[in-house]
Amino acid sequence: MSQIPELFTYAAAASGCAGLLYTGVLFVVALVSVLAPTPERRKDARTTLTILVRRRPR
Repeated sequence: MSQIPELFTYAAAASGCAGLLYTGVLFVVALVSVLAPTPERRKDARTTLTILVRRRPR
């Protein structure tokens, strides 16, 4: 029997886990960018969020 279908299953599961982890990180950084106590930390969190989302700053 071929191992390829099993390999695809593991690859899909690993990809799904990585996507969920990335989404969780984005969510936490977005929360910090809004709820941080100091303006400097909020700015740093927004900069990090911009890098993670790969958008250009305005």
